[in-house]
Amino acid sequence: MVFDFFKNRRRRKLLAEPFPDAWLKYVQQNVRHYAIIAEKQQAKLLELVQVFVAEKDWEGCGGLTMDDEIRVTIAAQACLLALGVEPNFYFDRVETILVYPDVFVRPPETHGGFLVDDEGMPMLGEAWHRGPIVLSWDAVRHGARVEDDGPNVVLHEFAHHLDGLDGNMDGVPPLATRAEYGNWHRVTAVEFERLVASSDRGEATLLDDYGATNNAEFFAVATECFFENSRDMREQHRELYDALRGFYRLDPAKWRLPTP
Repeated sequence: MVFDFFKNRRRRKLLAEPFPDAWLKYVQQNVRHYAIIAEKQQAKLLELVQVFVAEKDWEGCGGLTMDDEIRVTIAAQACLLALGVEPNFYFDRVETILVYPDVFVRPPETHGGFLVDDEGMPMLGEAWHRGPIVLSWDAVRHGARVEDDGPNVVLHEFAHHLDGLDGNMDGVPPLATRAEYGNWHRVTAVEFERLVASSDRGEATLLDDYGATNNAEFFAVATECFFENSRDMREQHRELYDALRGFYRLDPAKWRLPTP
């Protein structure tokens, strides 16, 4: 209780300060979603960003020099996932964000002191369960700026974090009711098998076929599609779209179209 008191007081103090003009330019230039959400949501997003940037430990890796543009661009994309949450949600369990300039290589894996994988895996992002979020700045920038291209590494990795809030990254995020869980399992089971079958046949799909890897990746890929290709998803995968709309408490297919 004492910790919450001081945390909330610190946040009120942060939000009493005006949002920096330079930060607003970063959001406007780098995060295309900002232009299409409602004014009330824009104001909330900026508040979420203000707290998010201040409360996380940010570390540049692989020679990257951390700056406000990187912090704000990542924070604004991550906080899109929290726009519909009440009371405000600041990803409190994410303490550290590591950012590389480009593709990074995951260290070789060990288990029980024995090397099980001596070849590092090239990565654009990674969410460690109960640990940091790791991102490629080049991928972050591309995913934020390019309209409706599908991939968005920040949405993907922070979706993994949300998935793991109940203890497991298993493609089932924390839901409010037993009925929601029942519907979630029904809808995602059908959609996952559909994606796996399409992937096996080599068919192009709206959902990235990386989502056929497992249920956790399916949730992260579906989240990317929900925000990046919302109208097409609503048209082609209506039940999945509705399940995600219920979880995020957002309806991005109704956000205004970008100005030509």
